[in-house]
Amino acid sequence: MCGIVGYTGGRDAYPIVIKGLKRLEYRGYDSTGVALAGPSLRVYKKKGKVASLEESIVRKELGGSTGIGHTRWATHGEPSDRNAHPHLSASGQLAMIHNGIIENYSQLKQELLSKGYQFKSDTDTEVLLNFIEEIKHNNACSLEEAIRIALKRVTGAYVILLIDQDMPDTIIAARKGSPLVIGVGQGEHFLGSDASPMLEYTKEVVYVNDYELAIVKPQELVLKNLGNERLTPYVQKLDIELAAIEKGGYEHFMLKEIFEQPKTIFDCLRGRLHAEDGTITLSGIEQHSEALQKANRIVMIACGTSWHAGLTAEYIFEECCRLNVEVEYASEFRYRNPVIHPGDIVLAISQSGETADTLVAIENAKSKGAIILGVVNVVGSSIARMSHAGAYTHAGPEIGVASTKAFTAQLAVLTMIAFKIAQLRNSISPERLSLLLHELESIPAKVEKILSNIEPIQQIAKQYAQARDFLYLGRGYNFPIALEGALKLKEISYIHAEGYPAAEMKHGPIALVDDQLPVVVVATKDSYHEKVLSNMQEIRARKGRVIGIVTEEDQAAIELCEAYLAVPAADEMLAPLLNVIPLQLLAYYIGIEKGCDVDKPRNLAKSVTVE
Repeated sequence: MCGIVGYTGGRDAYPIVIKGLKRLEYRGYDSTGVALAGPSLRVYKKKGKVASLEESIVRKELGGSTGIGHTRWATHGEPSDRNAHPHLSASGQLAMIHNGIIENYSQLKQELLSKGYQFKSDTDTEVLLNFIEEIKHNNACSLEEAIRIALKRVTGAYVILLIDQDMPDTIIAARKGSPLVIGVGQGEHFLGSDASPMLEYTKEVVYVNDYELAIVKPQELVLKNLGNERLTPYVQKLDIELAAIEKGGYEHFMLKEIFEQPKTIFDCLRGRLHAEDGTITLSGIEQHSEALQKANRIVMIACGTSWHAGLTAEYIFEECCRLNVEVEYASEFRYRNPVIHPGDIVLAISQSGETADTLVAIENAKSKGAIILGVVNVVGSSIARMSHAGAYTHAGPEIGVASTKAFTAQLAVLTMIAFKIAQLRNSISPERLSLLLHELESIPAKVEKILSNIEPIQQIAKQYAQARDFLYLGRGYNFPIALEGALKLKEISYIHAEGYPAAEMKHGPIALVDDQLPVVVVATKDSYHEKVLSNMQEIRARKGRVIGIVTEEDQAAIELCEAYLAVPAADEMLAPLLNVIPLQLLAYYIGIEKGCDVDKPRNLAKSVTVE
């Protein structure tokens, strides 16, 4: 969740750290802070966003060539100046930032209180920092050794960065369960929760693994495990351009990322989809072709928007592959005792590749003999490394907290995986597959067409922005799209919204319908079309305000709508890739009408790396 950044080298650290925090602010923005090492150890921190911190330290001493910074998503302790990171140890000798949760912090805190320690914050982080200092003092050992001993007592997830007043050119970092990337430059090193803070300085990075400790100096990077064995850092080259993490003229990252979808879907398909040949190339899937041919079951594990992508894909897999498919919330799956057999296929779906619940869930499934296939966006992420194989979505960095292009990229990749497995299992005819591949190939152009006419969406947003509640309905392939549309509206505008299967409306939700309730109905032409039109009639009969997502020139549907958004015709299996686009835009423009910070919605962070 929280964003961490660090620098040590020959430049002034503060400008690099503060710019890095702005790049990582999508990970949390309750409070922010920096610690700078030099002749003295200085810590500056402030409740609120990075801009608030900058304003508060205009005339402060900001020199020093080593620094760490933190932008917080609060777990222990409310957002405040005192709970902001970095934290100083009791002696003032050490400063530390932390992403994660220390689950046994209360026990450690009681130990320290009994020894006379006092605490200035409510955080688990300050407890861990003083625990490390206590070990260093009692054992007369190095900071590195004290960290190693302390982390063997710690339960939970963490990335920590520490600087010591006596070692002003050194950052010591450790990781378990939360992401850490180290950028390698010429006589300098950069640290971050992801690669975005270091993109303009270096393209060479090291992804730190769980239970690893990094001793980072300007000229040296030493990687060790908790057993004090030295490891060889594996340096990878980033394939991301700086422009990908900048707004590029758009008012918000969310809008930019919505408009990037013709390209991101095309990039997902490029080199994989060969419509003329009737083939799909997915090397990660092909590695396990025998297991996929024999499989009786696929379990998809995901959270949030990724779960909606899996739920949509469930319909495609069952139709094309004739396989039993289950879609699980990772947060529930990890705490059950699920039935997983050796040879079961588990598809882990995550934009960041670092989602804590999904990581633990697939670790559990892997231990029971399941084959793990990852569908992730971030190259080198934990899920990518933990999976046996899989497919990257190639959507590029997604900075807006509410996921848009990641969803359509995930759905495009999952669709291709379904088609590939169907081909391997001979569960789809060559004629049907060829038709679907050509249809899928046309999706980027159809998305482009939707995005070329956004004025009706802006007008509808103005008309309905003051509503207190929304109901979203869909059937079949479009039921998960109704869920995703409702989620986007909640995230961006803070309007209460529910997604529901249209056929279930009469089993409860119809009680909500009155002349104040906007009901968004995904009513494009498909095998459910007549039944969905009947549902729309039922809403109108109760004076409900129907907003339709309809197929172009479908007069029967248009006549039942108070307002509508038209999309190009598509095969019902692929229509969700189109139908979600106007729902994303509707949420965005309603958020704008209400004056919300659409890139950084309250209480949310981009990557959920803690429980």
